[in-house]
Amino acid sequence: GLPGRRHSTGLARSWHLGVDVLWLVNGILFYVLLFATGQWTRIVPTTWDVFPHALSTLIQYLSLNFPHHDSWVTYNGLQMLVYFVTVFIAAPAAVLTGLLQSPLISLRLHAASSRLANVEVARSVHVLVLGWFVVFTIFHVTLVFATDVLANLNHITTGLNDDSWMGVALFAVGVAVIAAVWVAATPITVRRPQLIQRIGLALLGPFRRLL
Repeated sequence: GLPGRRHSTGLARSWHLGVDVLWLVNGILFYVLLFATGQWTRIVPTTWDVFPHALSTLIQYLSLNFPHHDSWVTYNGLQMLVYFVTVFIAAPAAVLTGLLQSPLISLRLHAASSRLANVEVARSVHVLVLGWFVVFTIFHVTLVFATDVLANLNHITTGLNDDSWMGVALFAVGVAVIAAVWVAATPITVRRPQLIQRIGLALLGPFRRLL
């Protein structure tokens, strides 16, 4: 539910599912660009050597003796594995387990009576995937700042390999906008619940008809 509000699960679900649609569209676009540009080769392991390399890199990070950082050219073994899990395992698992929590979809797929794919299992896995995203974000942002914040933020936000402050500025604006929306979400929802529901239904409409 909404923070500090009782009986607000439905409104919170409108936010959750509406934003999920935007997240899903963004993800589909990301997949298309990933394979259309050949960038998938950067995050898909092709040899078993990635596992000892990832372990070696993890030990270096834990010892605070950071390995050579050259993500503009290639990712190290640990980055490759973590990005692969996030993009190709965690994200699809979030979508699948979210859909399986719908009683109608669960019944239609005969998942309601399944030991491996019932609603309770889907909900548990969904929460575990959320945990993965939270931990990934914390460590990812921490290492972005700890290794080479100017170059890293430019790589992420502008696609340029330089040490200007543009990436930092764009990152700060993005965080400020997200924080402002987050803070404003609850009072706006409480005052205009019908509007939030209509927006949620409009975003979900095409997917509801598809399913």
